[in-house]
Amino acid sequence: MATIAFFPEAAYGPALNSVGIAQACEALGHKATFITAGDMAGTYAEYGFPEHIVTMAPPMGADELAQYWQTFINGHIPNFNKTPYEQVGTYVRDCWDAIVDTAVWAQKDLPRVLDAVKPDLICVDNVILFPAIKHYGKPWVRIISCSENEIPDPDIPPHLSGCAEGDKPGFAAFEAHFNAVIGPIHARFNDFLRENGEEPYPLGQFFEASPYLNILLYPEAVRFRRREPLDPGRFQYLEGSVRQDKPYVVPAFAANAGKPLIYVSFGSLGSGDTPVLKRLIAALGAMPVRALVNVGAYIDEYEAPPPNVVLGKWFPQPSVIPQVDAVIHHGGNNTFTECLYFGKPAIIMPYVWDGHDNAQRVDETGHGIKMHRASWSPDALAHNVHRLLTDEAMAARLAKASAAMQAAHGPSTAARRLDALLNGTPA
Repeated sequence: MATIAFFPEAAYGPALNSVGIAQACEALGHKATFITAGDMAGTYAEYGFPEHIVTMAPPMGADELAQYWQTFINGHIPNFNKTPYEQVGTYVRDCWDAIVDTAVWAQKDLPRVLDAVKPDLICVDNVILFPAIKHYGKPWVRIISCSENEIPDPDIPPHLSGCAEGDKPGFAAFEAHFNAVIGPIHARFNDFLRENGEEPYPLGQFFEASPYLNILLYPEAVRFRRREPLDPGRFQYLEGSVRQDKPYVVPAFAANAGKPLIYVSFGSLGSGDTPVLKRLIAALGAMPVRALVNVGAYIDEYEAPPPNVVLGKWFPQPSVIPQVDAVIHHGGNNTFTECLYFGKPAIIMPYVWDGHDNAQRVDETGHGIKMHRASWSPDALAHNVHRLLTDEAMAARLAKASAAMQAAHGPSTAARRLDALLNGTPA
């Protein structure tokens, strides 16, 4: 039995993808444990895994930390309506600045945590290098839980760009703008790398591929065609990483019994945009459907919903999505891959980060529909919901994707590759 440490980014998408892989590792007899920032404490314990807290920010109380992130998101809500190109100078810039700070702070404490955990293998799901991981002396694996374009290629859109697959002029424009805006932040990160015995990265790069193994969660149905194929010895594609979660019983609705069921979630960050969610709730209230709507921690800001809508602070998505007919979401990679895994059509209304890439990809491959998160009419939304429920060609594509993903079972594939790496055997 080996100890496998998972170190996901402090966000629910990477966190819960790693839970799925950790569950499969334990099924093979290994011990999985989690290294986490303090604001995600309890997330992994809920699934029965040990947690080890690493300091990744200046010390704050729980209330102060919650207020910090609420202020951060509320301050950026006006930027959610901007294009991916426009967001580089606002949300994306501020995020990268904060991400570099987390790496700097983690370097102060991560060696202590690794010495306490004593892992035989470390799996890190983040967009930035933590030098302590490389220096620990054990194999480390990079997990890419967002769009596969985190590993760049000349023929695929740049990460975070939301570009169409063939839009080469768009690729060039986005990359030039990104590098110009992020340049000072990247220079600060390179100084940090030099201070910790690492070679600086080329402009725009904040992480590297692992020499041991890299796990990409993007499924075959939406995968890009690369000019330079990835070495299967070092790069393992999964068909998603859907975790086992607690059962969910669909509640009785006061109206529209037996009508199609829609699930709506903008994730933990997007739930802060209550005006858009309230518009969605009102629009769905006028349709011949039922709807489960995840409003996160902001549930007290809502009045009684229409009788065909049920609100919740949180839903166990892998147990909910199989029971619904369609999904409306923000394009986070968990919900994106779960919809494909269960063969459910989706409207993606992206607001930031890789949601733009996932929305574009689901639309151009015919597995769902991309819509602007705020610039829509109730009629347009109703038209697209109807299309999700009636488009037979889309349903056939989703059924094919679902069958392939469920047959492959990504977490088990990842666990087998990790087991082979630990044992020095062929995968």
